[in-house]
Amino acid sequence: MNIIKFENVTKIYELDNVILQDISFEIQEGEFVSIVGKSGAGKTTLIRLILGLEKPTSGNIFFNEINIGQMQSSHLSQMRRRIGGIYQDYKLLSAKTVYENVAYIMEIEGKANEEIVRDVPKVLEAIGLSQKINNFPHELSGGEQQRLAVARALVNYPDVIIADEPTGNLDPYNTFEVIALLEKINKTGKTVILSTHDREIINKLGKRVITIEDGKIIRDEVKGRFII
Repeated sequence: MNIIKFENVTKIYELDNVILQDISFEIQEGEFVSIVGKSGAGKTTLIRLILGLEKPTSGNIFFNEINIGQMQSSHLSQMRRRIGGIYQDYKLLSAKTVYENVAYIMEIEGKANEEIVRDVPKVLEAIGLSQKINNFPHELSGGEQQRLAVARALVNYPDVIIADEPTGNLDPYNTFEVIALLEKINKTGKTVILSTHDREIINKLGKRVITIEDGKIIRDEVKGRFII
């Protein structure tokens, strides 16, 4: 079953600035899909459209076969809870410990304290941060900070993980550690969408690649490579 579907989607900003033009693709439940392209190709706009943060100028976008463009704001909020986001700048809370950073995500979703106490240590164990539970973000390495960001994305058990340039600030060792973590998450049945311009990551993954150039899909390959 497709979890995300773009149907002839075009996005135009002011002054006839065409960001995406007649984009169509489907992402199946449990897939690992990389979206690649040069800076300004339209990757970030595409992600914002998936999250319902932007509306298409024309065309339709579906999440679990429901048209995002026709969702009320309350339904959009519910949909976004099913998507975990991982970003280049980590978006961590500097005054909170590792445990508190993850617990906070559950708190704002209204989860009960017993759920938080049960689930936060589980997630931190799964991503290899259980020994750093009382540390603050500034006491972590870059790779550990990004793993903490992954834990925050995972803790509410979303259906989809969107990783938008998640390794942009990392060295090669930590880059592949984070990508390995995303692959591990994907193997549990989660859909993973990776947006990146890192050629080496894409070529080592050997998974589906959607290539965007000048707002158009120029390639969509099952075992793709980074070719621009």
